[in-house]
Amino acid sequence: MPRISAASNAAQRENTKRAILDSFGRLLYERGLPGLTMTHVAKTAGIGRTAVYNYFADMGELLIAYALDETGRFLTDLRSALEGVENPIDRLAIYVRLQIEDLSRRHMPPGPAMRSVLSPEAFAKLGDHVRELQMVLADILSAAIEQGYLPKNDIRELAQLVHGSLSSSADRTDDAENHEARERHIESTIRFIQMGLGARFDAEGRPVPLSETPHLYLAEAS
Repeated sequence: MPRISAASNAAQRENTKRAILDSFGRLLYERGLPGLTMTHVAKTAGIGRTAVYNYFADMGELLIAYALDETGRFLTDLRSALEGVENPIDRLAIYVRLQIEDLSRRHMPPGPAMRSVLSPEAFAKLGDHVRELQMVLADILSAAIEQGYLPKNDIRELAQLVHGSLSSSADRTDDAENHEARERHIESTIRFIQMGLGARFDAEGRPVPLSETPHLYLAEAS
């Protein structure tokens, strides 16, 4: 069994915890949550089962830790990618791209499955973290409407349309045979979502306010 080594006890614990979370995430992606046990996680992480319990009391606690870790990491990456990008339609493109890429490389159980192994308090804690991510999209959509790049609409309904398209797109993208095909699919999904929400573009593919629509070529989602 491989050992996880580090220069100090604190680093050792952090490395072991990271190995457990990475192992859990890999197993979720490969086989899903049903039937997954601490023994499976320990074996994949290359540590003893007892060691896993030193960090997480049960599968519910491990699941919430993994979900919070992944959501926090994604939020950090997203905010970094959005930094310096002013146009809300361009910001929407970044949000969609990162979500597709993220959903394609990891597997998160649906809400009902998570409820079955989480306490109400833990599920509520996860909900608070997810809402933080949802607020990023809501802010982007609100700015797009306020600046005239999207028609007025209910933000919650628009967000549901975005996430519905993302879920189905991520499944297909995972099957892309090569990088070029994958990139084409991501780009077409971005444009499909943007135009589905009402965004319009000039002949060079740049987003423009709806007030200029009569003078535009409407870009097609490929």
